[in-house]
Amino acid sequence: MRQDRTKPILDSFKSWLGAQLTAVSQKAAIAGAIRYTLWRWAGVICFLDDSRIELDSITVERAIRPIVLNRKNALFAGSDGVGEHWTILASLIETCKLNGLDPQAWLTDVFGRLVSGHPINRLDELLPWASDAQRA
Repeated sequence: MRQDRTKPILDSFKSWLGAQLTAVSQKAAIAGAIRYTLWRWAGVICFLDDSRIELDSITVERAIRPIVLNRKNALFAGSDGVGEHWTILASLIETCKLNGLDPQAWLTDVFGRLVSGHPINRLDELLPWASDAQRA
């Protein structure tokens, strides 16, 4: 459905952007915005080929808002390593929430499996978006 209905609209929009770019001053802010969009066109249309990608990012933006608001505190974590570890943990927690999992229960399960000797070459089975059947 995305290919049938949305792709022609986006193709037309890309052509329109190209035409507008030639019509405006190259120093204008709008020209910069158009160039930005055209330069990243593959990212703009990637949702057409992958149905897992949302059309808009408001769900993700809403989910990361608490992290973004708290990031200034993370800048003063004490070291770059601590800041990186905090970032990884915060990303996993928010990914759990996006996938409808209780982060504490998921972390408890994953750490338990790791301590029990879960194979290193099968870590993808432990990720928050892996189905319960895959994780079992």
